[in-house]
Amino acid sequence: MKLPKYFGVTLLVVLVDQVSKYLVKINMYPGEEKVLVKNFLKLRFEENNGFAFGLEFTDLFARLNIHMTPETGKLILTFFSIFAVFALGVLLFRFSDHRSPMPLILAIIFGGALGNIIDRTFYGWIFSAINFYEGGIFHGRVVDMIFFDLGNNGSFVPIFNLADMAISAGILIILIFQGRFTRMHEQALVKS
Repeated sequence: MKLPKYFGVTLLVVLVDQVSKYLVKINMYPGEEKVLVKNFLKLRFEENNGFAFGLEFTDLFARLNIHMTPETGKLILTFFSIFAVFALGVLLFRFSDHRSPMPLILAIIFGGALGNIIDRTFYGWIFSAINFYEGGIFHGRVVDMIFFDLGNNGSFVPIFNLADMAISAGILIILIFQGRFTRMHEQALVKS
């Protein structure tokens, strides 16, 4: 079983993600931008109270004519995220002996998911203690900072973080190479 190696990859993703978020959070103010590559790549400090692209559970449920307070929506999102991260951990455990890159990719996705759940679960508590904003446990906001300035005159351009990149890249790789990973695993089993 190669599980400790994969959890090491997960830990590395979490550490890189959390260090980058912490550095942005203590060195920039919300909305501040810093140019990394002229007219293309910027750091922009934003805090995301919802999930993908800033959408909040209250918005999602309102479209279904279910109304709730932002507080309730935030708690539902946080607990749903914790459940999803737990399910990813179980999936990684089950795939840890898979003889393909699948466990490595799952470890990267797991690390990204853990990185964002740390923000949602603990940042409201940690940073309210040092007067960054009001909050509490399970009421944190995800720190986003990577922004590609595509010069589209204010049209929607997502701002994301390293955890989001790990999740998105991992899912894309699995979608593209899932069949190949399965064949690799089956061939390795035949040889052994």
